[in-house]
Amino acid sequence: MKNCRIAVWVIAFVMSASVGADTQSGAAAGATASPAAFYPLEDFAGQTRTVDEFAGQGRWLVVMIWASDCHICNEEVPEYMAFHDAHNDKDASVLGLSMDGDTRHKEAEAFIDRHLVNFPSLIGEPQTVMSLYRHLTGESLAGTPAFLVYDPKGELAAKQVGAVPVKVIEDFIGSKQG
Repeated sequence: MKNCRIAVWVIAFVMSASVGADTQSGAAAGATASPAAFYPLEDFAGQTRTVDEFAGQGRWLVVMIWASDCHICNEEVPEYMAFHDAHNDKDASVLGLSMDGDTRHKEAEAFIDRHLVNFPSLIGEPQTVMSLYRHLTGESLAGTPAFLVYDPKGELAAKQVGAVPVKVIEDFIGSKQG
C-alpha cells in the first residue's frame, strides 16, 4: 500500500512539474522581473524578502509552504530538515514559507523553535501566499503543506499541494540532473 501511495505521488508530482513549468514561462513571458518578486514576504527578523532571493543560486530550491497548525506540516518538517542537511552544501536547499501571517506570527515562531527548523523560513499573510501561489502556478492553493520546486536557474519546475515524500523530490531532481 505504501509503495502504491508513493507511485501515485510520483505520477502526480511529475505531471504537475510540466504544468507548473508551462504556467511559469507563460506568466513570465515579456516580464522583466519574476512574478515572485511582486510578493514580498518577511523573514523572522522582520526583513522584507522574496522567494526570488533564494531561487536561481545554481542549485535546486524546494519551497515548503506551511502553517503552524497544519498537522501534516508538523509531521513532514523533520523529513525536509534532513533533506536540507543532506543537500544544502551540494545541489539543493529548502526554504520554508509560513502562511500564518501577522496574527499567528508567534505560533509560526513556536513551530520553528519546536522543530528546531534548520532552513530559512519566510512568513506572509495568507492572502499574499495564496496570491503568490496562484500567480506562479495558475492554480489555487488548496491547503498546506504545498511545495514549489525551482531548478538551479530559478525557474519553477514543479508544484504540489499536499504531502510529498522527500524521496519523490530527490527522484525528480535526480531525473532532471542527468
